[in-house]
Amino acid sequence: MALDNDKNRRDGNQGVDTPDWANGLRQFYDAVVDEPLPDSFKDLLEKLDEGGGSGSDKGHSN
Repeated sequence: MALDNDKNRRDGNQGVDTPDWANGLRQFYDAVVDEPLPDSFKDLLEKLDEGGGSGSDKGHSN
């Protein structure tokens, strides 16, 4: 029973029953969030951080 109270607090649904499909959606979301980033995506982020990206606003200052 303590686990249900913890989950309800985390989801902000105190005292509200969550539908069965919501539990499956939460499990799917948690699994996706826990997946590591592919190396190619990490490389792309590093290039963008270094200014190596080919953005259309290159040379523009705000």
